Amino acid sequence: MHEVKVYDGSGNLKEVISVKKLNIRSKQQLESPSLFMKNKKTGKPAEKPSEESEKSETQ
Repeated sequence: MHEVKVYDGSGNLKEVISVKKLNIRSKQQLESPSLFMKNKKTGKPAEKPSEESEKSETQ
């Protein structure tokens, strides 16, 4: 694994991530991959249709 250089939008060097930090991050990711999910959905859970709407649809 190699160190990672992070640049901002204008092309200036923002930070350098060392190999040691990358190894720590990969160990954390193996232990709990949900911490690193890109598409976290923190919104409301899906609502169940009410009983009245279910009855009207089946009749």
